[in-house]
Amino acid sequence: MTAEVLINVSPREVRAAQVEEGVLQELYIERANKRGLISNIYKGRVSRVLPGMQAAFIDIGLERTAFLHASDIVTPSDAEHVEGSGQKHESSGDIQALVSEGNDILVQVLKDPLGTKGARLTTFITVPSRYLVFMPKGRGVGVSSRIEDEAERHRLRDGMMSFIKPQDAGGYIVRTAAEGAEIEALRTDMMYLQKLWSVLSEKTLYAKPGQLVHADLPLQVRVLRDVVLSGVTKVRVDHEETYHAMLEFAGTFMPEMAERIELFQGDRPIFDLYGVEEEIESSLDRKVPLKSGGYLMLDQTEAMTTIDVNTGAYVGHRTLEETIFRTNLEAAVAIARQLRLRNLGGIIIIDFIDMEEEEHRRQVLHALEKALVGDHAKTSISSVSPLGLVEMTRKRTRESLEHMLCTSCPTCEGRGFVKTTETVCYEIFREILRQARQFSFQELMVLAHQDVIERLLDEESAALAELEVHTGKPIRLQTEALYQQDQYDVVLM
Repeated sequence: MTAEVLINVSPREVRAAQVEEGVLQELYIERANKRGLISNIYKGRVSRVLPGMQAAFIDIGLERTAFLHASDIVTPSDAEHVEGSGQKHESSGDIQALVSEGNDILVQVLKDPLGTKGARLTTFITVPSRYLVFMPKGRGVGVSSRIEDEAERHRLRDGMMSFIKPQDAGGYIVRTAAEGAEIEALRTDMMYLQKLWSVLSEKTLYAKPGQLVHADLPLQVRVLRDVVLSGVTKVRVDHEETYHAMLEFAGTFMPEMAERIELFQGDRPIFDLYGVEEEIESSLDRKVPLKSGGYLMLDQTEAMTTIDVNTGAYVGHRTLEETIFRTNLEAAVAIARQLRLRNLGGIIIIDFIDMEEEEHRRQVLHALEKALVGDHAKTSISSVSPLGLVEMTRKRTRESLEHMLCTSCPTCEGRGFVKTTETVCYEIFREILRQARQFSFQELMVLAHQDVIERLLDEESAALAELEVHTGKPIRLQTEALYQQDQYDVVLM
């Protein structure tokens, strides 16, 4: 499968699109006034310890205090645990024994602030390079589980162990990108990481609480380090200064990628030329059409994301069961793509169309698992529930595309609906009666949206006349252009 990475740079925003076989698979957005915090290292100060939650709130200089759970605090025994595996061990210690209010602590951001929640932190610091991840509080060498060839795993681990001296502090994880890499390239990465950590350690000593100690690379360079794999044939960028910066980074850390980086100088914007802008627009819709004629309905809420599969216009050519099976198979692949493209995380409930045959259910579940293999985020799928629902989780580290690009509708305030003009008219009638019973007045004025006023003058004119007779006072109507459909005022005059 051929893949390309397209990078669009504007004065305050950088966007990177991962395109496979001409189809947008993943989108990354970074804005100057809202750069992601993941992997940033801060010198924090413990502002509050919560024994009941086994957690602490840490002030790292952001608007909201960040959250640090006891399981994300590393102790000396944890460092021993990672020896040879490169994997983090979750501490089970008492939070009160691990931190105290007023303590200064070096932390790294695991998750960006999401909604009303502050950032999630860890003290298990990791510093990545092209091929390695350095763990200052770990020991030994671990190899990414995505490198499946056992001989390659041994080659990489043995090569790394030959460089590490007994007195050297810290441990390493060999990243997926290192598969097939020269051992000397790993040694170069290791020396770079050791020097970088030495600089960071010194900087930490003089940093004040709440100060940023180390920020991750900007998106355009981070994409080269984390996203670009051997399958990527081209990286096209439409900004000359960014192009030269990427070339410089590639020349230093990943020379094999330098020749794949191209400066795009076309007349049309790069995202327009590849159809990415259209894909971004459609990815904000609830409804996702399938080629067969079926469709998905996606609803994202604070608690979870639900996905409903429908046959729509697809009637098939054989039996109903076969039609449903084919629709569900196509939907499984489309769902995996939508999860990546929209960056949906947390709990996800998928309501596939009910299938009678157990073999069909098994194949649909397998198709979903296979389609999620290329996802950078960790996913976990459970079996089909008694209600016929597929429950899964996808690790959420940054805001979804919808939350990043959109805000709640000011008319419905995120509810997804507004009251009908009929409902608003009846509310106005009740308010008029309420006012008439409590206060004396010469006349009433109703201020409302144009559609509501038109209904009062048309379908509800008889009821309005009855109210005038009942109150004995005239009722005037006035359109307010700035009012929403369910907004009104009843004014006594």
